[in-house]
Amino acid sequence: MSKLMRSISGIRGIVGDTLTPQVLESHVRAFIEITKAKRIVIGRDSRPTGEAIVQFVAGVCRLAGVDVVDVGLSTTPSVEILTTEFKADAGIIITASHNPLEWNALKFLNNKGLFLGPDDVKKLFELADAHTLQYPDYRTMGKYEVAPDADGVHIDGTLKIPFVDVEAIRAKKFKVAVDAVNGAGSYIVPRLLENLGCEVVRVHCEPDGTFPRGAEPIPEHLGDLREAVKANGCAVGFAVDPDADRCALVSGEGKSIGEEYTLAIAMEEVLSQKKGPVCVNLSTSRMNEDVAAKYGCEFSRAKVGEINVSLQMIEKGCVIGGEGNGGVILPALHYGRDSLVAAALVLSWMAHHDGGPEKFVAENPAYVMPKKKFELGNKSVAEILPLVRKEFEGWTDDDRDGLWLGKERSWVHVRASNTEPVIRVIAEAPTAEEAEALCAKVERLI
Repeated sequence: MSKLMRSISGIRGIVGDTLTPQVLESHVRAFIEITKAKRIVIGRDSRPTGEAIVQFVAGVCRLAGVDVVDVGLSTTPSVEILTTEFKADAGIIITASHNPLEWNALKFLNNKGLFLGPDDVKKLFELADAHTLQYPDYRTMGKYEVAPDADGVHIDGTLKIPFVDVEAIRAKKFKVAVDAVNGAGSYIVPRLLENLGCEVVRVHCEPDGTFPRGAEPIPEHLGDLREAVKANGCAVGFAVDPDADRCALVSGEGKSIGEEYTLAIAMEEVLSQKKGPVCVNLSTSRMNEDVAAKYGCEFSRAKVGEINVSLQMIEKGCVIGGEGNGGVILPALHYGRDSLVAAALVLSWMAHHDGGPEKFVAENPAYVMPKKKFELGNKSVAEILPLVRKEFEGWTDDDRDGLWLGKERSWVHVRASNTEPVIRVIAEAPTAEEAEALCAKVERLI
């Protein structure tokens, strides 16, 4: 029996193991009670279990007296946008994001298209566990509708972003490659890029419910995209995850430069046009701090998790922010991680700088960031963190989310995963030797 993962990212588990009809029903019913929703938008990624779960979840909603707008195969950011665009009271995204194919999940949105905050999530889980909710009279059953061309709403919004120089991008006639891992971005990402005047080489863009590479858009999974970029003479390659809220880059040289560069390039494109505060999570590269300093802008870090970054961005009035896993958040469109926004901003930067991502890499300070995860065994994260703090005595510390420790141009972050039963250890330093040494010091304590 695997573990049902419950966090601010929603609930996720292996279908038929921990993610069962009973679990789905209790959490959806509790969600409806918490939000008092009368109209809910539902979308899914391409997993083979997605369509069946949509039908089940829609049925629970309708029997609870809630109208359902089914937007079908949709990216996570699309559902976030459509929840507000369709004036819904809430949204549900059926996707396990970067988890393997046998997993699925529910992500819960409020009427602003934001993930539920920590307090609401706590109430939702308590209510789901109580199993006390009743259903109303059958005569109050909700309606069901399918939204036409939901992708078009997201694409149109992206093309209207003030920081995206559409005409400059179209004038360049970029040839680009896209690897959508046969997920929710398979149609919408190439369609956006073609709207921007790009010639698109498609890699794994058939949403058939299979992930032909690892779900996460990390370098070791992007061999096919690198080959496509080189073979077709592309200026850049874009790789997204199954729900397309993250975007990683392959340079025109056919090299994976890492998902951390996506946000840094997008941030420079925005700050060069409008100065303002920026926010990233604790596990995101200090490249973004360097970019913010270059433009004289306030920089801050938030706890890991899209909603944590989004809420801090709202509080501080940030013009851009996000997470270093390729998740760009641009309030000019919405407060969610968005691979379409990321790709558009990167292309705009390329049009303005007459070069691809490799030019940004060459012109900015380099860092190395190993990202590791370890099984906890019989230990708990609470046992490990005091040992880590002692090992890094004298370093600046932040314990809002696990333990973050920084010194000069290096840092290490140790925390429990929100989405997997593991402990994550991420470090960053100017050289690989320094960064790996930081991870090794933590690993010895686990």
